[in-house]
Amino acid sequence: MSGTGAYDWPALREAYRRDGVVKLAAALDAAQLGETLAAYEWSLAHPGPGASKDRHTPDVTFYNDLFNPQALSGYRDMLQASPVPGYVAELWDTPDVWFFYEQVFLKEGGEVRRTPWHQDSSYLAIGGEDLAVVWISFDALSAADSLEFVRGSHQGVLYNGSAFKPGDDTAPLHPNSRLPRLPDIERDRSAWDIVSWAVEPGDLIVFHPQTLHGGGATHGGMRRRTLTLRFFGRGAVYDPREGGAGPPIKGFHQRLRAGDPFRDASFLKLR
Repeated sequence: MSGTGAYDWPALREAYRRDGVVKLAAALDAAQLGETLAAYEWSLAHPGPGASKDRHTPDVTFYNDLFNPQALSGYRDMLQASPVPGYVAELWDTPDVWFFYEQVFLKEGGEVRRTPWHQDSSYLAIGGEDLAVVWISFDALSAADSLEFVRGSHQGVLYNGSAFKPGDDTAPLHPNSRLPRLPDIERDRSAWDIVSWAVEPGDLIVFHPQTLHGGGATHGGMRRRTLTLRFFGRGAVYDPREGGAGPPIKGFHQRLRAGDPFRDASFLKLR
């Protein structure tokens, strides 16, 4: 089923603009999924400076890595052959797609708490409509164990980043920032328009990085291998954050001013 002609793109484009998140079922065939998994496994074998393990759960594996400066050596061929940039271009209705960065997660063993609600945009100096996070699970997940999203939140308030502090999901990353503290969505979930989907390997969840989202817990005996590929397009602009924000590229933040096109020679242009 993979291929840009397999979907109702006008409807998906409207849903992405309205809700900030869509699901593309069976978007990767077996060969494409295998190539994507090989890139993920390259990341596990080549930790970057951002690699970490959760110290609060010593009895389980919770591995995370992102923005490895050498990532293109493991991802370039896959990205250039993948249908994913084409899907993103269809959702934005634009011809230009650049690869921003990758993020890998491995959770297995005992119980790992749910990922607190947050917005990726709080951690990134980038804004605009032509932004996408493509979330790929290499393991089947129920809707309860998958990512959850607050529909339409990408058009609303940008909150302070979560510090991911155990016992306080809304603890701010930058206490002195003027950005408001994250709301306690788990306290009253019925007050929010929350959506999630069950996923099978080959499915894609695509969301705008300002969309509020959080992840279901990983349970004992369960393995969750996920990869996010992040992209930006022609309309992306530099949007600095108080307290600092990525990308961690030397000299990048000194070269740009707020509102400038978000560009750097190190970003791979795919379309």
